[in-house]
Amino acid sequence: MQRLEHRACFGGWQDVYQHESTATGTPMRFGIYLPPQAAHGPCPVLYWLSGLTCTEQNFITKAGVQRYAAEHGLIVVAPDTSPRGEGVADADRYDLGQGAGFYVDATQAPWAPHYRMQTYVAQELPALVESAFPANDRRAISGHSMGGHGALVTALRHPGRYRSVSAFAPISSPTQVPWGQEALGAYLGDDQEAWKAYDACELIARAAERLPFRVDQGLDDEFIDRSLRPDRLKAACEKAGHPLDLRLRAGYDHSYYFVASFIGEHVAYHASALKA
Repeated sequence: MQRLEHRACFGGWQDVYQHESTATGTPMRFGIYLPPQAAHGPCPVLYWLSGLTCTEQNFITKAGVQRYAAEHGLIVVAPDTSPRGEGVADADRYDLGQGAGFYVDATQAPWAPHYRMQTYVAQELPALVESAFPANDRRAISGHSMGGHGALVTALRHPGRYRSVSAFAPISSPTQVPWGQEALGAYLGDDQEAWKAYDACELIARAAERLPFRVDQGLDDEFIDRSLRPDRLKAACEKAGHPLDLRLRAGYDHSYYFVASFIGEHVAYHASALKA
């Protein structure tokens, strides 16, 4: 690994690293906040998955998570949202290709060689973090928008791997909305049954674990009805008896102002589960 950034922050360190990924076959970057407690022994880890167009930078510079991570003694890891670079497939749109990996393992050309973000975030990245940093194997996962979808799906696909999961304005049912349909069709092909493996509302019905969901959604979010559909998530959880704490926030939109307003509550939620 190569350390690209190293900045003191709330008694700990906000770093950015780059490494060669075996999952994607490309260099990948991730931000990692090491709280002051990490100097004295292994700490639990909160993984954050960002949304469309983001890199590792958006969350670490806009959310203000470091203050709360230092308070609770959590390492916070925020990877990039897709593979990048020459030879990596891309599209002339913001919601497909580089910056829009959707946290799936692509099976279709030209995406399949590099777009293996589910394997990267669920397996390769945690293994790397737990071997190279003072991190234990207590994990939580969260995310925003496309990353909220990624967090819910990753937790559902890997029962027992995470102690807690939360999301901000997740794309709750990507098989039923344009953002998801276009991305899943491109990455996974025309078989819509294959899409269901990356749809939280579909996975809930057969979940092997009832890990509670904590979800915040702004009611002034311009994407709520067309692309996010928290109502579908609520209905799916009610039907399956899956625990859901859905908090609808009046006045808040889809931006990082919304994330920054409630990230402290989410960190405290995860810290409680990780330290139980």
